[in-house]
Amino acid sequence: MQMTEKTLEQVVGERPFPEYADWWPVGSAFTAFMSDAIVSEWKALDPDSGTLDPDSGTLDPDSGTLNEVRESAERYIRTVYGRPSRQGLVEAFVQPDGETALQSGEFDALSYAFYRSAFRHIERHPERFDEGLERERRLFTIRVGKLFFDRLNRHLTLDLPDGLNTPGQLERLSAAIDRVGRFLHDQGYLRSHFAFRFDVDVEQGDTRIIQHGDEVVSRLQSGRLAHALYEMGYPVILPSAVYLYHTIGEAQHHSSRTIENLFGEVGYDARETDDFDPIGYPSELVVELWEIRSL
Repeated sequence: MQMTEKTLEQVVGERPFPEYADWWPVGSAFTAFMSDAIVSEWKALDPDSGTLDPDSGTLDPDSGTLNEVRESAERYIRTVYGRPSRQGLVEAFVQPDGETALQSGEFDALSYAFYRSAFRHIERHPERFDEGLERERRLFTIRVGKLFFDRLNRHLTLDLPDGLNTPGQLERLSAAIDRVGRFLHDQGYLRSHFAFRFDVDVEQGDTRIIQHGDEVVSRLQSGRLAHALYEMGYPVILPSAVYLYHTIGEAQHHSSRTIENLFGEVGYDARETDDFDPIGYPSELVVELWEIRSL
């Protein structure tokens, strides 16, 4: 999707999220893993973005790029949630201490601000990147997702199969995905619901896709495309995903990139279909159709 001409204020007016007005806590482990992944990749886009110490990589809170993120987060919280941002919010995310708990709307705003900054940087400096604008933005989300997954995998010590050649291996992968889902729910990334299903019966455009879960292994082993449905209840970044997608053309897909990496570990490419638009779903049940194929 190409960048639109709409402003944040316009899209908020078209799709407000009053159901997100009451914030809930976001877990410290999730915050720490996300901080490491987002800030590391954001800074890697522009190594001269301002540090106090090149060895420690500590960001200068007064650097221009961090000021841009801070102003964007403050504007977002004011526009979307109608409240002021607390002092030191960006600094608390950049250097989490494990004690300062973020609230849902705060993480939503931080995710929006860092990704908006990253996407704008890629747009402003095309000469620094090998791929086109849309692809480079997607690659940024993939790199963040890989770092987050690596931290999460070490934390959960996931039991992953070597491949998807048997129903038993698919069951092990499903169990690992469920463990990730429980973590995301318990840490406040998802408020109410997580499911990743291989039984599929949906319409995509003019095509109806029907797949029974016990067909997945045979489909993949014969080189055919397999599908899945990823269901989320009140994902914490749904507002900012909608607003980024409809002002810039790309969203963050934090949990989707995590599950994508799970499949990558067992030798498969899997992700949501390109036509997914988060604006069209109720907050209590956001559903992505996934395509799965052998690498």
